[in-house]
Amino acid sequence: MPSLFLQGIWVVPVYSLIGAALSVIWFPAITRRTGPRPSGYVNATMSFISFVHSLIALISIWGQPAYEITFTWFEVADLKFVLPLQISALTVGAIALVTGLNLLAQIFAIGYLEMDWGWARFFSLMAFFEGGMCALALCNSLFFSYIILEILTLGTYLLIGFWFNQSLVVTGARDAFLTKRVGDLFLLMGVIALLPLAGTWDFNELAIWAQTADVNPTVMALVGLALIAGPMGKCAQFPLHLWLDEAMEGPIPSSILRNSVVVATGAWVLVKLEPVLALSPFVLQTTIFIGAVTAVGGSLIALAQIDIKRCLSYLVSAYMGVIFIAVGSGQTDAALLLVLTHAVAMALMVMSAGAIIWNSVTQDVTQLGGLWGRRPVSGLALAIGLVGLVAFPPFGTFWAMLKLLTGLQSSAYPWLIGVLLVVNALTGFGLARVFSLVFMGESKPMAQRSPEIHFWMALPMIFLFAFALHLPLVMDALGLLPNWADLNKDLALLLTWSSIFGTALGAIVYQSQAIAKPVQFPLKGLQDLIAYDFYTPKLYRSSIVFSVDVISRLTSWFDRHLVDGLVNLFGIATVFGGQTLRYSTSGKSQFYALTILFGLSLLGFFLAMPFLSRIALVMSANWFGQPGQTVG
Repeated sequence: MPSLFLQGIWVVPVYSLIGAALSVIWFPAITRRTGPRPSGYVNATMSFISFVHSLIALISIWGQPAYEITFTWFEVADLKFVLPLQISALTVGAIALVTGLNLLAQIFAIGYLEMDWGWARFFSLMAFFEGGMCALALCNSLFFSYIILEILTLGTYLLIGFWFNQSLVVTGARDAFLTKRVGDLFLLMGVIALLPLAGTWDFNELAIWAQTADVNPTVMALVGLALIAGPMGKCAQFPLHLWLDEAMEGPIPSSILRNSVVVATGAWVLVKLEPVLALSPFVLQTTIFIGAVTAVGGSLIALAQIDIKRCLSYLVSAYMGVIFIAVGSGQTDAALLLVLTHAVAMALMVMSAGAIIWNSVTQDVTQLGGLWGRRPVSGLALAIGLVGLVAFPPFGTFWAMLKLLTGLQSSAYPWLIGVLLVVNALTGFGLARVFSLVFMGESKPMAQRSPEIHFWMALPMIFLFAFALHLPLVMDALGLLPNWADLNKDLALLLTWSSIFGTALGAIVYQSQAIAKPVQFPLKGLQDLIAYDFYTPKLYRSSIVFSVDVISRLTSWFDRHLVDGLVNLFGIATVFGGQTLRYSTSGKSQFYALTILFGLSLLGFFLAMPFLSRIALVMSANWFGQPGQTVG
């Protein structure tokens, strides 16, 4: 029976699409009679079926070799598009992670959106996301992966803009869509340019081709840069990172999915493209540079945010930057481990943030405080998410980061170890700051009435922080942890001390009565620089937005005065000619014959112009003599 589940693993995305179709039929007329809740229950049931199916398939495939099945999508003449599906422990495990987190997010949404009437639209979009990510996990073609990423971009726009009657929501959805389109445009260029070079879009065949490929370095650099542009937008990497911050205006249940696994879709494609990117050292160095800038910058910007959602969103960009560093340095196994551990920890912390926002007057962390006694479940979820994301032994991210640091020690980029230790310490400091401001200290007026959440929101949080605590045991059972004899104890100690130092310093600074609040950086300029996202929005307005505005105005003037003027000129000439020629219609055949004769004469004159010119030249020569002669 398990083999049957494994053979039918490609049906899991279909479950999600069925759930979306069943949810979306709850039109307003049906909703008025039944209420919105049945649409959510139907969709959650389909997600549960998807999760169980993928879990059974994962048990069957673990330890077994990967295999591929293909579907012919389009075939005409010599053109043939084949959809290859990779069935392996990695792809099935990714599906189990996506369906499990989506199931928990939907259960959380049942409580979070209890007073909302847009359930059918919301849950159908969540199922749409689940189906797209499951299809991306199975897809082994770069071309079809690009198509799926485009579909997910549309889903991101619709989910962020769920509450479309709010201006900030509309702006966030628009900016997210347009920012991703920038990266997607370059990615499409890279996808198209890669086919003539490699002759295939299959990821396995691309890896084989890359082993012996002899490509012009400049061409490969340009193609590689185009290929990493798409994942940059999906993973919210600098300078395409602002959309993730604005996307937090959408419903929190969708942020649970988006900030944990949706942002990792770009990283998933990037990992599969690593053999191709390795053909150009410049592309790998660029990937590392982008990841390092985003990791350090994101963890710094998070320190100056006061909105609890934005404190977490910049950390998402930072950890996706760490994954870029892993891919750029060739540590793809560590990158995939980071995707897993980050997804679990971040989903848990976003749930905790959503629980705080749901029944609090404000989401400003500086106006909260003392919630530990009132909100133990929410506080415990945030605390476990903290130790799960920061590299505290023996939790998940510790082993993923340790694997990455061990690989970097023997690579060409050992200095990146220091960068990652700084990022880890800054992350610990930032999360300790959020936990201290929200749950510790004295209760402030805005936090006086903030009771604990109800069952539907507490259940997925409890389940997820239990899984986060047991994640090291799961990783050990799956053989993902190193042997004790092979453990690099020096790096493990450095990683542990960076976590302790950053978290302890954050707790001391924000819980000590001796330090004045609010805590600010020593220099106001530095404070403003970090608080305003290194002035990236202003940089956009003064460069890209300004350039687009100027070009748009110039093209508008050119279109209005030159193009439209030329078209209007032809129109006026046609009207004038028609009005004039109508008077030539007299009904007399001799007049028509005269007109035809005049036209033929005029045409003959123009055709004979070269011949007449030559005759005139010969006659003038005979009359006046050849040049240089005198006429006597």
